Amino acid sequence: TPIINRYELFENKYGGGSEILKETFKLEDQGGRRLGLRFDLTVPLAKYVGMHPELKMPFKRYEIGKVFRDGPVKLGRLREFWQCDIDIIGTNSMLADAEIVAITSKVFDKLGLPVVIKLSNRKLLEGILDFAGVSKDKRYDAIIAVDKLEKLGEDAVRNEMEEKGIPGDVVARIMSLINIKGSNEELINNLKALIKSPTGIEGLREIKEIISYCNSFGVGCVEVCPSLARGLAYYTGPIYEVFLRDSKIRGAAAGGGRYDKMIGAFLGGGKDYPATGIAFGLEVITEALREKKKFMKKSVTQVFVIPISTEEESIRVAEELRRAGIKTEMDLLGRGISKNLAYANSLNIPFAVIIGKKELEQGKVRLRDMRSGEEELLSVKDVIKKLKSRIFSS
Repeated sequence: TPIINRYELFENKYGGGSEILKETFKLEDQGGRRLGLRFDLTVPLAKYVGMHPELKMPFKRYEIGKVFRDGPVKLGRLREFWQCDIDIIGTNSMLADAEIVAITSKVFDKLGLPVVIKLSNRKLLEGILDFAGVSKDKRYDAIIAVDKLEKLGEDAVRNEMEEKGIPGDVVARIMSLINIKGSNEELINNLKALIKSPTGIEGLREIKEIISYCNSFGVGCVEVCPSLARGLAYYTGPIYEVFLRDSKIRGAAAGGGRYDKMIGAFLGGGKDYPATGIAFGLEVITEALREKKKFMKKSVTQVFVIPISTEEESIRVAEELRRAGIKTEMDLLGRGISKNLAYANSLNIPFAVIIGKKELEQGKVRLRDMRSGEEELLSVKDVIKKLKSRIFSS
């Protein structure tokens, strides 16, 4: 999706809301047209789906790209940063939301980062605001304030709501509901006893359904969190945020939710295009990996080819290895064997193939295991067999 978009795209009713517009980088082209840098990957996706009615539903996609926000810089939050989004378009089923949560859980499990996935629902929040007696014109202000609870604390959120003209007794009722504690089942039952609006009850039903599906997926790190709001205006149903356990990083490592109205709003005609998804903050995740001293691979290369005055033959061997699906790199600097082995070792490349004239005269090459230091004289075919059995079984 494009980095630069017409600014009107972000100003749309379901384009993100006034708060995110304050952090949107604005510019103007030579024709005087107002443009903006994307602040997430969701709004441009909605435009893309709207422009491609031929897409088969449900449409599943992932995208990794840079996004930009003109906000304060702090640990885990930059003005220019990478996001990875996964989205499912074209189904109202809560199974899609549960699948997003399950994928998210598996990603952090794979990274070795313990997390809690907080789950709520914009419909539940509407039900809470109904219960509290918040007027329609103050609801977005209340949502924006509640969204800051994790960062600013309860007193600051109370003050912000009162400054926005929400009466103190109404604020107290909001806080009494969003502060309810207990297990997921207890929270749902306690809220169900208080919330009477059909919208709020539907939100609770959707949360319960997602948790049930998550149990089937084997996901146990989901916590219902009534105070979760997600500040963007386009959310319409389930919302979720991922927080790192035992970390100095306080902000969310990933967040998302359901946005059923956005694509239809861009197209016009009043038709809904149900959609749900989540965005991973790659800088936050990288910072968390550093914090936990979980270092990523220095290289994806599986074999390093070292020519000893045999460049042309080595190219052919390297190409044969690549055709076999083995990630192969070749020395381009003409270094000696010891320097090349030191280079491969510094990048934790597991194998080296040394190709000298003596080896080639026998129709063979030398395969070196960089971990054990063992070397074998093998044909290229046998090298491929050995590497496939070693690499693809590990």
